[in-house]
Amino acid sequence: MAVSDPAVVEHMLLSSRVGYLGLVDGDVPYVVPLNFLWHRNRDAIYIHGAQDGRKASLMSIQPKATFTVSQELGTMANPIPAKTDTAYTSVMVFGRISLIEDLDEKTEILEAMLAKYVPGYYSRPLSPQHVMSYISNAKSSVRVWALSADQITAKRHEESMSTLFYPGRTQVQDVLQQTKGNA
Repeated sequence: MAVSDPAVVEHMLLSSRVGYLGLVDGDVPYVVPLNFLWHRNRDAIYIHGAQDGRKASLMSIQPKATFTVSQELGTMANPIPAKTDTAYTSVMVFGRISLIEDLDEKTEILEAMLAKYVPGYYSRPLSPQHVMSYISNAKSSVRVWALSADQITAKRHEESMSTLFYPGRTQVQDVLQQTKGNA
């Protein structure tokens, strides 16, 4: 079912730790899992990575992209196999990718990513000088990109505690339970 509540969408984007960036490589889809930051005031997904490589190259050639986050909430068992289902939430962000050139903005985003993934770990803020001089193990400087949202869609299929599968649950038990309920 489509989700129209912006608070639910925002919660998913803020609480998810991994998202999937979808790009196009010629006529082949290219999807890569990434850490990311949702910036609510800018309606943008921020990612970082090396200046070189397939992802960076594809984003410079074709800036149209999509970004997906999802959370599986459990499997809902049903004695009828076709009615067994998965509970989930998902958000898809469609837009255009741009490279962040401004050092202060780049530093702000990387600092916010550190706060998201390792909160309280560092005793002082990230400095622009560190960002400017950082070279990865791959001998590449760090880049930051923004996927500005043109469209956001979300879906949710809510779990039912009474049908949530757990190890040891069987079809026979559920049929017996239904039979008792109908008696």
